[in-house]
Amino acid sequence: MCHSCACKIGPSLLASDLSCLKDEALKVVAAGADYLHLDVMDGHFVPNISWGPPVIKSLRPHTKAFFDCHMMVSKPEQWVSDIAAAGGDQFTFHLESTEDPLALIKQIRNADMKVGLAVKPGTSAEAAFPYVDLVDMVLVMTVEPGFGGQSFMADMMPKVAAFREKYPTKDIEVDGGLGPSTIDAAAKAGANMIVAGSSVFKAADTKAVILQMRHSVEK
Repeated sequence: MCHSCACKIGPSLLASDLSCLKDEALKVVAAGADYLHLDVMDGHFVPNISWGPPVIKSLRPHTKAFFDCHMMVSKPEQWVSDIAAAGGDQFTFHLESTEDPLALIKQIRNADMKVGLAVKPGTSAEAAFPYVDLVDMVLVMTVEPGFGGQSFMADMMPKVAAFREKYPTKDIEVDGGLGPSTIDAAAKAGANMIVAGSSVFKAADTKAVILQMRHSVEK
């Protein structure tokens, strides 16, 4: 993989014990997480509903961790100002969710957030290429978005490799089914940002799992 891109492990809070969200967030940050991945679902773009700006805002005073807000929503333009006000650091939108990616990227920048661009399994890397130079990160979904605990889709690795080959210094994130048994394939393809849910939050030793995944990416 591209060693100019720092390895970053971002636990997905959707897989945490939601009755103890603050404690769960602080636990993984203390265990070495580089950032927190917050899945915002609206029940339209994906079937499930998770949380929105009020929950993000309630977490913000408790940690300085980077909040990567994965916006699985229809009409993401309507969410930008509220996510920014809640304390989101990065607004990661789905290419499939907007009719005007360029305008949305500009809107996110104007709200002083970083920009992530996500693509579902059925969307080609080539469809995203026109926008990659304008964003901070590309997210390749390795499951169908909307539900936690799904199996890793190894057939998405050529897509990761296509992004890495064309953009050798861009942050490339993978999300879905990532853990100690699947991270090697993602790292080999070129991913440097790893979203991990169940594998982190259900681990007996959170710190050890994060360290193990980091070593897999950096080796």
